[in-house]
Amino acid sequence: MRLAVDVMGGDHGCGVVIEGVKRALSTGLEISSVFLVGDEVQIHQQLRQSAFSDSRIQVVHASEVLTMEDKPAVALRRKKDCSIARAVELVNHKKADAIISLGNTGGIFAAATFKLGRIEGVDRGGIATVIPTPDHEFVLLDAGANIECKPLNLLHYAVMGSVYSREILGYKKPRVGILSIGTEETKGNELTLGAYRLCQAVDLNFIGNVEGHDLFHNRVDVVVCDGFVGNIVLKTCESLATSMFSFIKAELMKSYKRQLGALLAKNAFRAIKRRMDPEVYGGAPMLGFNGMVMKAHGSAKERAIASAIRVASETVKHHVNDFIAQEIAAANTRVQNIAAPTDAATMTH
Repeated sequence: MRLAVDVMGGDHGCGVVIEGVKRALSTGLEISSVFLVGDEVQIHQQLRQSAFSDSRIQVVHASEVLTMEDKPAVALRRKKDCSIARAVELVNHKKADAIISLGNTGGIFAAATFKLGRIEGVDRGGIATVIPTPDHEFVLLDAGANIECKPLNLLHYAVMGSVYSREILGYKKPRVGILSIGTEETKGNELTLGAYRLCQAVDLNFIGNVEGHDLFHNRVDVVVCDGFVGNIVLKTCESLATSMFSFIKAELMKSYKRQLGALLAKNAFRAIKRRMDPEVYGGAPMLGFNGMVMKAHGSAKERAIASAIRVASETVKHHVNDFIAQEIAAANTRVQNIAAPTDAATMTH
């Protein structure tokens, strides 16, 4: 396994990213080489400060950084030597198998689109986010890459999410649902109604429409939506979890009796916190590209970065992209006679 890590895109500097790499390599993952991509002076300085010496480490210099303020497509043309571009090129040139970056989400997505290209048959890539619930996890796709979609795009998200859920999360026959305003087949807008027809026609464990209150009751394993809706769902879930913990903590501190109750229940609270911990997953894979792309959160610390490296390694090891290519091809064949004209035209290119 060969990994390219963009060390320049995070909020906390390249030192935190390098510490995350160090942590990941100490866990016994089957990694043969790691390319640290970024400013070589800063990287070597951090390697010395961390006393990190490993024969698997190679430094690849990049003189520029794609910032959060940069407009992705424009910046990629202007900053040709930015770290994310160099990291993606390593995969494009078959020197690395996967990319991990904490940088500008749009920049990473654009670099993957322009430099790696999409898997044959995939119209648009998507961001898959794993969201924990009390007794399982579900994959949300798309979580923010494409805010304007066609029914065919949602079908592809359903296929890619099903593959990821099966191969990485271990659900043998993932339940796939389209996020809509009602469970009835006739509920929804033009996008979800069209996607419903397509998903019915392919080899998926398609359960139909799901609503917001289904997400946390173990009723669905892959939730399909456009990036506009998906990003709102993701940010709402993140904010609600943080707010609820703060609210509960504030209430428990209001009296000695409540504090005593909190002390007695501390192990339960710790278990819930572990269950909801986003650092376990490390980041969100960008699916549909000719290479594994893992987007870690810009504020990620060492543990989350190590988790992102682990998940990226597992995704390559399980040949997720190969399965996506096979199942997208089969799905496109099944729906080409029922797709809308614009979708059918897309599938031929």
